[in-house]
Amino acid sequence: MGLGAKPVRTLHTGTEGLVDIARDIKRGEVLLPKFQREFVWKRRQVLDLLDSIARDFPIGSVLLWESREELASDRTIANLPVDEPRDGYPRRYLLDGQQRLSTICGALYWIPNNDPSSYWNIVYDLEIGAFAHATSLATPPDHQIPTRLLADAAEYFNSPWMRNAKYKEQADTLYRRFQNYKIAVATIKDMPADEVAKVFSRINSTATTLTIADLIRAATWTSDFDLADLLDGAATDLAPKQFDSVDPPTLLRVVAATAGHGYSGEDIYKLREHAPTELREIVKRSAEGARRAADFLATDLGLPGERALPYQNQFAVLSDVFQRVEKPTPQQIADLKRWFWRTSFSGYFTNWAGAQMIATREAVKAFAAGHGAAMLPGGNLPGSETWERTRFRQGAAFSKAHALLLAHEQPKDLRSGRPIDIGKALSWSNDKEYHHFFPQAYLKKEGHSETEINCVANIIMLSSITNIYISDQRPSEYLRELIDLHGEDTVRAYCSASLISPDAFDAALTNDYDAFRRARAAHLHRKAMDQIAAQPKTPQ
Repeated sequence: MGLGAKPVRTLHTGTEGLVDIARDIKRGEVLLPKFQREFVWKRRQVLDLLDSIARDFPIGSVLLWESREELASDRTIANLPVDEPRDGYPRRYLLDGQQRLSTICGALYWIPNNDPSSYWNIVYDLEIGAFAHATSLATPPDHQIPTRLLADAAEYFNSPWMRNAKYKEQADTLYRRFQNYKIAVATIKDMPADEVAKVFSRINSTATTLTIADLIRAATWTSDFDLADLLDGAATDLAPKQFDSVDPPTLLRVVAATAGHGYSGEDIYKLREHAPTELREIVKRSAEGARRAADFLATDLGLPGERALPYQNQFAVLSDVFQRVEKPTPQQIADLKRWFWRTSFSGYFTNWAGAQMIATREAVKAFAAGHGAAMLPGGNLPGSETWERTRFRQGAAFSKAHALLLAHEQPKDLRSGRPIDIGKALSWSNDKEYHHFFPQAYLKKEGHSETEINCVANIIMLSSITNIYISDQRPSEYLRELIDLHGEDTVRAYCSASLISPDAFDAALTNDYDAFRRARAAHLHRKAMDQIAAQPKTPQ
């Protein structure tokens, strides 16, 4: 996808007075969208931030979004009331910096109300040059300045410390530091909502993520409707099949498609056009499609949960199919299985966007109308060399597809003969169930590259105990020991269940890694193609 003839957004950077921004928030001129998290800072973090400002240390930047969109926003900050926003456009929404600005608002605008233990009962001690939490609402000694007075120049400069020569200069410096403190501000303008989350993920100052789910929640929120609650309910319905961890943006793709839009962020944001009563019904239908998709993945493909999915967007498309096709035929089930395997190995969803999403959406409509799986796009199939050139990585889509292919064969541990715990292996809680058939240490000694050593073609499911037993032995050594223990036919059968073909096994017996890698890659490729070409079984 190109960069386009002109940008779709404008990012303005500059500096603004920190106290000015806090005042704008209090006045309702800068709004806090409903997706902002609650205030979570500890007391020490609050004091540290104030100390940084007093010392004129940098405290990071804030991110604002200037938009004509109307998002539901909080009417409090730091438990302090915020004025109603003024009529008129555009509005400024605070996307990043809420914890810091909550601290400033609380420290400057707190009004005591029989709450001496408040977070915001803070003083600056001129004797020791530090901020501290007060424990009383009584008038503090002359050397302690309540931070709330930093927002009230008249009272501040008419207070005892300004009449005391010992403290006057230091008190004046403190006031000037806060009033003159500038903070870097990035303001996004003229940007569609679905792009805002992408920018936020690039430039936010914390590990916090902002998603299209957050934005559409704020855009549709009312006092008696919260889209997030409906999505949580839909996810809970998926728990019996362990698909309740599907992320909200994926579920929203299903909802947007069910609503008659599509899968893109722009389509998701169109949900704001629907009334709450309509959205409730749309989410209900979407949740039913998602439940059927989870059942299909668990029952027909053997996935033990969401973690086994090569791509979350596979779940979105399948859910869209199943909310349209309540009772698929055996042929349709077979078609969907083939589509799942094809998209898993082809990388179709790697950069799924724009025209691809539209094509998929139209194909789903055709499929639901009974026009067959030929209408479901699945991407270009890989060649057998892909299994040799692709490194096995935990969580990577192709590695997950490889794991599903192995699991389909019901592999057995090479030494004990016991079935591998497929559910544990496919949960990807760690990679201890996946090991190298040709040991890493051995191949390093032989001078093979990291890609050759760690390629998918060298990975099998194996118990940790057996992996320790194999250690860095040559395959010819440990395979001969296993043959002496179980007999060659049994060991070959165990290897066959791990998708190690006879010619790959023979290459391993002579420690010929290049021949093994080629032979196993070709075998894995054939097995994958078998799944992609599979047809429904004919009833006996």
